[in-house]
Amino acid sequence: MDIQIGRGKTARRAYGFDEIALAPGQRTLDPDLAETRWQIGGIERKIPIIASAMDGVVDVQMAALLSELGAMGVLNLEGIQTRYANPQPILDRIISVGKTEFVGLMQELYAEPIKPELIQQRIAEIKNKGGIAAVSLTPAGAVKFGKVVAEAGADLLFIQATVVSTAHLSPESVTPLDLAQFCQEMPMPVALGNCVTYDVALNLMKAGAAAVMVGIGPGAACTSRGVLGVGVPQATAVADCAAARDDFERETGTYVPVIADGGIVTGGDICKCIACGADAVMIGSPIARAEEAPGSEYHWGMATPSPVLPRGTRINVGITGTLKEILVGPAKLDDGTHNLLGALKTSMGTLGAKDIKEMQQVEVVIAPSLLTEGKVYQKAQQLGMGK
Repeated sequence: MDIQIGRGKTARRAYGFDEIALAPGQRTLDPDLAETRWQIGGIERKIPIIASAMDGVVDVQMAALLSELGAMGVLNLEGIQTRYANPQPILDRIISVGKTEFVGLMQELYAEPIKPELIQQRIAEIKNKGGIAAVSLTPAGAVKFGKVVAEAGADLLFIQATVVSTAHLSPESVTPLDLAQFCQEMPMPVALGNCVTYDVALNLMKAGAAAVMVGIGPGAACTSRGVLGVGVPQATAVADCAAARDDFERETGTYVPVIADGGIVTGGDICKCIACGADAVMIGSPIARAEEAPGSEYHWGMATPSPVLPRGTRINVGITGTLKEILVGPAKLDDGTHNLLGALKTSMGTLGAKDIKEMQQVEVVIAPSLLTEGKVYQKAQQLGMGK
């Protein structure tokens, strides 16, 4: 139902993850029986978690380790890894600079040209380590480097921008990326994003997307919502785009996974994402907290280097454990940021969901009081009052 903001504008109510909860059904099951496997582009993964294509989150080593553990990491092909043959000194500078100098330094470092030979080298390094070579480009980057990625033999390509659509208007001097033609010509599956609405998600699927990423600006290191005022709360965005997926499957027989991207920190967030209809999640800051992460306890947005309108920030997320502890445990923390797979399996067991498809069908309730309860609990913890 639309809500009238004023005489000239109405709005639709949308919900974030803090405003919903998952209601148990009539049965439960042992968490060991919960099946979390999913597929993207014909590649099956045990863990429905993808590490974001951010320089503080994924490098060659992390991509290989994530693959080994049953998840997946996406390497940013327009970041530090493909601009510098030895990225470590550059990462050290990003980590050590002061807050006021950060944006300027990022703009300077990311002005270094992307080198096609480094794109080929990084993809080869991931594959040589036995990892899934999933890589990311912006639409503009895809125009420039799509052929290089194809020749290098990447396994998956993610085309990502703040907002991606099939109806993009450009100056006459600029040729926009034809998403449908690009998906058809590339030898590997191509995932497209980001979007937050039913219509755009459906159009991306019609263009040939192997998966669709959902989320605009909800992440901790992204300031797009503050800078641009653009975004839809994630619970509603995921549900809308999942509806497009289901309608597309009914019409064509083709199932296109929906990946919730951004604003996901805990195991509970992951469970809510899937209950709203997602097939998997893309996360940044939870993985940036791993001992093996290239950001060394820091995490930053990839729109920060923009020379025109920076939209990102650097946050100190700390180091809380190994990647294995964060993904599959055993957990050393009780705040939901460790053993994310265990949290999902336990939630599925509590809700009686045997697999991802059944988890997508569990009952979701509107529970804004949970947000208040959480704040009360946090305040009690700060005061040393426990529960």
